[in-house]
Amino acid sequence: MAITDWPAGERPRERLLKEGAAALSDAELLAIFLRVGVRGKSAVDLARDLLTGFGGLNGLFCASRQACTQVKGFGDAKYAQIQAVLEMSRRALAEQMKQRDALSSPATVRDWLRLKLAGLPHEVFMAVFLDAQNRVLASEELFRGSLTQTSVYPREVVKRALAHNAAGVILAHNHPSGVAEPSQADRWLTDQLKAALALVDVRVLDHFVVAGDSGLSFAERGLL
Repeated sequence: MAITDWPAGERPRERLLKEGAAALSDAELLAIFLRVGVRGKSAVDLARDLLTGFGGLNGLFCASRQACTQVKGFGDAKYAQIQAVLEMSRRALAEQMKQRDALSSPATVRDWLRLKLAGLPHEVFMAVFLDAQNRVLASEELFRGSLTQTSVYPREVVKRALAHNAAGVILAHNHPSGVAEPSQADRWLTDQLKAALALVDVRVLDHFVVAGDSGLSFAERGLL
């Protein structure tokens, strides 16, 4: 049965307008995005199939173009729309970080880093440079590695911090393995970067490890 044949009170779009987006399930939200289903399946049915096949919203958002477009009813246009939505979300969160003390809204920083790093097949190390009021000056991907290891050079991190005239920095990297727990190498690297940056009066305020839909904060763990 097509969604247009459902009772008005059960249609996802009407429910969203009446009850708010938070009242809808993942499948219902995705169905509004899809707009139409395929022969024999409503948009909600198609959404459920996608979520099951990709392991949830995060899996779908991280899926490659090739994987997405192999699903009937989900072609290049829908893939492009999802990428546009994700990029708008990243930019909206980046605007929030630039307008306020980054340490006063750690959830915003964590969410932005998750959108940047989650689902990447390779390890990436990045830094968010902050001014003396902890407002974001810039963010940069500094190093990129293989599935298991990234070579990070403290001297290069210091050079970029000085280039931005930063007073503080938030470090971040991802674990493609899906396990957010910091390794001994992660802790050693953090100590090395803290020591190097302290020589030029730049504080390391946090180090986030992103893995899948989770993110671990060194500061919250008491590891800094």
